[in-house]
Parts: sequence; C-alpha cells; structure tokens
Amino acid sequence: MLWMVIPFLVLLLFEMYPRRPSSPASQTKLSLGPCRGELVKDTITALKHNKTFVVSLYHDDRQQNLTRAIAVVHYKKIQDLYCWFCCSHDNRISIIRASVDIHPERFGLPVGAADIVCLEPQRCLPQYMSIHPSTRGSMAELPWFEINNRVSRTWFVREYTVCLSVMPENYDNVLQFVQSVEMYKTLGANKVFIYKMSCSSLMDRILNFYVQEGTVEIILWPITSYVRLSSFWYSYQDWGYGKTTVLNDCIYRNMYRSKYVVFNDINEIILPLKHPNWKEMIESLEDQHPGVGIFFFESHFFSQNVFLSLDKFNVTLWKAIPGVNVLQHVYREPNKLHINILKKMIVNPRSVVQASSHSILKGYGRTLEVSRDVAILYNCRRHLENEFGEQYLMRDTTIWRFNVSLISNVNKVFDQVLSKRVDSISKAIWSMFWESLGKIF
Repeated sequence: MLWMVIPFLVLLLFEMYPRRPSSPASQTKLSLGPCRGELVKDTITALKHNKTFVVSLYHDDRQQNLTRAIAVVHYKKIQDLYCWFCCSHDNRISIIRASVDIHPERFGLPVGAADIVCLEPQRCLPQYMSIHPSTRGSMAELPWFEINNRVSRTWFVREYTVCLSVMPENYDNVLQFVQSVEMYKTLGANKVFIYKMSCSSLMDRILNFYVQEGTVEIILWPITSYVRLSSFWYSYQDWGYGKTTVLNDCIYRNMYRSKYVVFNDINEIILPLKHPNWKEMIESLEDQHPGVGIFFFESHFFSQNVFLSLDKFNVTLWKAIPGVNVLQHVYREPNKLHINILKKMIVNPRSVVQASSHSILKGYGRTLEVSRDVAILYNCRRHLENEFGEQYLMRDTTIWRFNVSLISNVNKVFDQVLSKRVDSISKAIWSMFWESLGKIF
C-alpha cells in the first residue's frame, strides 16, 4: 500500500505547487542611477521562490499615499515581503515592509487574490517599484514594475467600461460573445476589457476585428503557466481562472480612465427595463439616491436548454456560427426563496478598494440594490433540472426590446469578419495559382 500511496502524494504535491512560465518574460532594462534591473512588461510575474505572482502596481492616494500591487498568492506560504521604491527625485532606493491583504473569496483553494500594499516614503514620488522577500539583494536581479495611476484625474476618456471575467481556455461561444458585445455597445459601453487565455480561430478573428474597431482591449492571461492546480482536488474552473484578481486589476486599470465600470461574466448582460441605456438609468438612480457609487443588479438565469423556435430570431447567417443565440432563450428560472440572490455591479471605480465577484469587500460611499423593476442581470446558462423542472420556467422576453438593432449589428460584424476571411483565402489561392504557372513556364 505504501508503494502505491507515496507516488500519488508526490504527484499531488507537484500538481498543487505553483510553477514558473515555460517562456521567458518580456522585459526591458531599467537604468536610473542605483535603480537597475529588468522592467517587467508581462501580465503576470513570478517573484522569487515562486509563491507570489504579481499582476500590476497602482498608486492609491484616496486615504493614504500607497502603492497597491494586485497579486495571486499561495495563502499558506505567505512570507515577509518588502517594497523597494525607486525614488524619482534622487534615484535612491527606499525599502518599506509590505502588508499582504488576502481576499476572503478563495473557493476553498490554496491560492487566491491578494493586495500587496506599501506606504510610500515621503519625498520620494516613485515611478518604479520592486517586491522582494528581503531587505538585501542585488537590484540588477530584481523585477521592476511601473506604478500606474500616478496622476489622478477628474475627467475621463470613457463613460462606461465593461470588465469581463477570464475568457477560459479554448473558448468558442462565438455567437453569444458577439451578441453580448453588441448589446454592451448599444447600452453605452465604450470599451470592453478581456483577459484572454485561448480561443478558437474564429473567435480570434472576432477579437481582432473588435480590437481594430477600438471596442475591445485584450490582456493576455496565461495563468495556467504559473499556477498549477491538482485536477483531482481542484480545478481552474472552480477558481474561475483567477477571476477575482482579474476583476480587481480591471478596477484599478480603469480608475481614472472610465467614469463607470460594469462587472459581467461573458454570458451576462445588465438589461435596463425602464431606460434605453445605462447612462439614463444610472443618472435617474443617482438623482433618486445621491451619494451612491455602487449599484447591484439581481442575477436572473435564463435556460440554455429550452429553445424558442421562432424563425425571425433564427437568422440564417447565424446557423453556421458556433455558440448560443440569446434571442431564443427567454425562459427564466424562478428566484429561490430564502437564498441570497447573486448580483453583479455597475460602479464608480473611485468608490472601490477591493471587490469580489458579487460584492464590494472594501469601498467608499453608499451602495444601492437596484429593483428588478428597473433592471435585471440577464444570465444565459445551462438549466439545472435538479433545482427546477422545466414546467416552472417563466417566459420573459425582456431582451427582445433590443432585437432589431441587435440582429442588424451582429450581422454586420459577421459580414465583415467572414468576408475578410473569404478574401484572404481567395488571395492565397490566386497566389498559389500564379506561383504554379511561374514554375511551369
């Protein structure tokens, strides 16, 4: 029995332990007086001993003069950390002990989101900082991070930004993704942030189209190259591929870029019932509830298992596209009594210090739970028959309010993306043809 158990335990420990990425980080040199080393450009950076993974650094002066690092940590293996500030006015190094604030939402996993927070030294104004488990070390060997949000603003380049959860591996729900993005644009989104792992070739072409259009900003998220979870005890899906870390990074990334930030999963849309878009809805809510900067919306689950067979919503062009057609899923699960209903948010990011998927852990100002008569969170997912039989589902056609513009806009996207594909194939065929003729003659 021991010969069987010992290899299993060794394999389990290997699977649970975080690992470094297989490819080297993309880095440039930092040479400012004594501040010398590698300036990190990748989304995720493993610190020494591979137990802490830093995503990005942000200046936060809302209460104190702080630098906040958004990170993933192995919470049982936290060690002392120190912030090495590169002071801009004299290029000296100032070392401050860090405080590690671990987020409570870990889903029972050994890894989770954390903030590594340091009080900035006086008369320093650092633009770069490194994080190290010691007050001693070679500066040339340390990874250096740029501190973002150094300048706070009261004007914003965007009014509404959507922060989506992590796009999981091999994502291929193309039709629903395009429908969701076009709905976000109709409702007032100026930008959609996507933390991308991997996807199908068609999905990749769709993303490239939206990037060129200026709607989507992609942040690569190779989390499985850094943190390995045991497939026996845990899964990346349980963890949401680090969705809490991504959510908090997106908040701080847009702190002074966007007036409001909308939190959604890819299969979710905050649907106003009394207003044509988010702007008019939020302005109305702010007039009624002054001082509120965080708005919660109830999740309402629409079954993917039950189809509505209406030809006008079964568009011919869409039949060849993989994914869910949200216009055909209008049967809603009843809310469970005596159970806390999940919610998503539209927030003023300056009001948020720390967020989880469905709540604000730390923040400023008042919050408001928006009535389901004003708006709902449309969530199209697989129906759980062990919870409700199909006979209990309720017909709810709220999303049809937008069907005309949605169908037209989605068709335009596919026309452009697919026509480009046909053009590129035609060019390749003609190129091969002329090359063959050249060889003959």
